[in-house]
Amino acid sequence: MTTRFPGTLTALITPFADGKIDAAAVERIVDDQIANGSNGLVPCGSTGESATLSHDEHIEVIKLVVARAKGRVPVVAGTGSNSTAEAIRLTEAAKRAGADAALLISPYYNRPTQDGIYQHYRAIAEATRFPLIVYNIPARTGSKIEAPTLARLAQLDEVVGLKEATGSLDEVQEVIRLCGDRLAIYCGDDALTLPVVAVGGIGVISVLGNCVPKLWSQAVDAAVRGEWQEARRRHYALLPLMRTLFLETNPTPIKAAMAMLGLCRDELRLPLLPMSEAPRAKLRQALVDVGALR
Repeated sequence: MTTRFPGTLTALITPFADGKIDAAAVERIVDDQIANGSNGLVPCGSTGESATLSHDEHIEVIKLVVARAKGRVPVVAGTGSNSTAEAIRLTEAAKRAGADAALLISPYYNRPTQDGIYQHYRAIAEATRFPLIVYNIPARTGSKIEAPTLARLAQLDEVVGLKEATGSLDEVQEVIRLCGDRLAIYCGDDALTLPVVAVGGIGVISVLGNCVPKLWSQAVDAAVRGEWQEARRRHYALLPLMRTLFLETNPTPIKAAMAMLGLCRDELRLPLLPMSEAPRAKLRQALVDVGALR
């Protein structure tokens, strides 16, 4: 089993219908992603509203995505938690379901020390013996995984990658300097994908990829191949759309976009609400401008 997944891995939305998982929409989205060139699928991350999924729903979504993907692309299941024991249970369930790896957010709310963060991931690695991608996003967790801690984690056989969402290119470079090829770096911010790949990243775990998988995978693939003129052209064509997808808290705008494209309902779970009207109009126009919507 490979543990490096270059290109665009889409952080999938979780479609709902009348408060329940919309299995038909999950399957429709998986097929659309694969048909349009996405290099991998990431169910049950932040974009998948994992914070409001029950454990049973969490596992249900992962099973649905794995079953529908049928090995055509890798599935990296979101299994993170601020409880180490809970993260172990979810990761073991993803492993049993047939996922290829797991993505685990750094413990939120508890705000552990750097050694506590290290011991959290080490415990998951030892309990599951499964490929793990660390997710570093201080804006959501309240603490940052420092580069020396990531270098320690990279020594663990099971820790194979990092979703980097600190927003700092300086931080990315320090991690790559310390870890070298031991850690595959995935950008966690669509707008920074090209510079992250330029300094040594191998791709992106993406929100944008949900609504324009073909256009975005073409841009990222060009960057991974080192075709920078083509990559920049495609990147800047999509940049206004990227920005509209963060006019409100993710995944509110991307869920609205997917509903506009007819792939799911515009239904979220509290405390998230549907996108407000003025930003929604900007989002619709951005989708029209890139040719995704008429």
